Amino acid sequence: MALTRGFRTTLLERARKDAEFRKAMLKEGIDTLLAGDVETGKAILRDYINAAVGFGLLAEATKIPAKSLMRMFGPKGNPRADNLFKIIKHLQAREGIHLEVAAC
Repeated sequence: MALTRGFRTTLLERARKDAEFRKAMLKEGIDTLLAGDVETGKAILRDYINAAVGFGLLAEATKIPAKSLMRMFGPKGNPRADNLFKIIKHLQAREGIHLEVAAC
């Protein structure tokens, strides 16, 4: 489902201003990946990255080229586990949170 520009703009503006909303976006993106909906999880994380840090700064922090990061989180992207975990580790540290996986 394509998002309207107005909705995406609203989402990104709120994420830039609201730390709790950013944390919720990061958590939701990771939860969605873990639930097996990789496309939606990548889309949520892409929006989070755009709003919270930007691909350029994320590239500097993770030593992964910005273009590679953009491809990884694009519709056809398929990030390797080592890169994905490196990115998630950095994003958690940046937000000051630590997410854990627990058995239900």
